[in-house]
Amino acid sequence: MNKVVANAQAAIEGIKDGMTLMLGGFGLCGIPENCISALVEANIRDLTCISNNAGVDDFGLGLLLQQKQIKKMISSYVGENDEFERQMLSGELEVDLIPQGTLATRCQMAGAGIPAFFTPAGYGTEVAFGKEVRYFDGKPHILEHAFEAEFAIVKAWKGDRFGNLIFKGTARNFNPLMAMAGKITIAEVEELVEPGELDANFIHTPGVFVQRIFQGSNYEKRIEQRTVRPRN
Repeated sequence: MNKVVANAQAAIEGIKDGMTLMLGGFGLCGIPENCISALVEANIRDLTCISNNAGVDDFGLGLLLQQKQIKKMISSYVGENDEFERQMLSGELEVDLIPQGTLATRCQMAGAGIPAFFTPAGYGTEVAFGKEVRYFDGKPHILEHAFEAEFAIVKAWKGDRFGNLIFKGTARNFNPLMAMAGKITIAEVEELVEPGELDANFIHTPGVFVQRIFQGSNYEKRIEQRTVRPRN
């Protein structure tokens, strides 16, 4: 039951070139900073990354993009990364842009063991190209499939050595859905505690979904866009 590993380097053991990874986070909020840095250091390449966005130029998944370690991005929003834009427009990077709700549901269905579902989101756009269409209550819906990822990498506020996780505020975002969906789920946490220390009523992800956990360090928690009221 003890799922603790020493550090990010130990946590990503088994991730190889060409694999598909899910990475939690929204913008730079709740991203697995330590594991991303470990992937950069390990020089693992040709990755397919499922993530709401691709970080910024010098942080988050942007670090992997800088080193040309990502072959394909499956994302919803990618507007804050100039290097992403350059690679996409030059044809160096494959990109699958999908509606944000569809991204979340494809994670959720993977975790629930449901292989596919129909959604109206994206009908009539390029998102629907080549996909089966069915009508429900007279409205067109397109067929979407659950994701398949060898690893899901998430970041939580607190966790115990059994893998139970609590997320904090908006850093929760895609993390719980992805934690359920990976064949192997890695969780890095700000605080690692003993079983029983977490209030069971507030656990967001039960440890049954987590295979590896470690306490991270040196979190920057950068803010992607800062908007403040003008001062007098």
